[in-house]
Amino acid sequence: MYSLLTTIPSSILGLIMVLSLLGRFFKSCRFYARILTCYVLLLTCATYGVVASLALRAVGRVSIAQWTTARAMKNLGCPIMGIEFDVEGEEHLNTRPAVFVSNHQSELDILFLGRAFPKHCSVTAKRSLKFVPFLGWFMALSGTVFIDRGNRKTAIAAFDSAVNEIKGNKQSVWIFPEGTRSYFGKPDLLPFKKGAFHLAVQAGVPVVPVVVQNYSHVLHLQDRTFEPGTIRVKVMEPIQTDNLTMDDVERVTTSTREAMLKEIQKMGSPIVRKTQ
Repeated sequence: MYSLLTTIPSSILGLIMVLSLLGRFFKSCRFYARILTCYVLLLTCATYGVVASLALRAVGRVSIAQWTTARAMKNLGCPIMGIEFDVEGEEHLNTRPAVFVSNHQSELDILFLGRAFPKHCSVTAKRSLKFVPFLGWFMALSGTVFIDRGNRKTAIAAFDSAVNEIKGNKQSVWIFPEGTRSYFGKPDLLPFKKGAFHLAVQAGVPVVPVVVQNYSHVLHLQDRTFEPGTIRVKVMEPIQTDNLTMDDVERVTTSTREAMLKEIQKMGSPIVRKTQ
């Protein structure tokens, strides 16, 4: 067993090194080297997150477990991957409690969350992630709101629990209202689901839209390119919901999506570098 635990990581690291060397000549090798590196970083930080969540839970500060782990991901991952985030409106991340909503482009968003994730905040995630080793353990221990999209009853119960956390402990929630990764190669948004806005109105807290530039100049899965670069982020002004009712949810959902899409398009299509 010990031999297996040491052999597998060594083999993966060796493969990353070989692909990185070949990446000097072939962009596809750079792509796979960076993808593998991201998964290693994710596993490393998820393991750290399990330990951090247990320790913070023991001292009554589990509300910052996801922020702590996110910062570890940023501090470790950004220098290794050569990726920087230029954040505008960062002061709005201090809004508490709030429902933060952002566009969801790819798995690389976990690095963006490492840079922008606020204290006293929890993510929502599909229930199946709960059973992924290390990552699921960390998410469960740190207070993730798991949603079973195929079961309306349990989904409503999960949101009711989130409302109680927001009201009782001033714990914010971060939601990707598109519901899935878009993988767009241009500035665009998928249709928004209304759950995040129902939650904000029900809890009477602001919605804080966070817009991430289309980053196909950094990661473009269809073209098998993954390069260093800078990604722009804009944290928009909070949208107050304390005087709204459930009848306003659809209007707020639509207007928020339109405002976020306008900002994404204003950021423009990034220039994709020509690589070999």
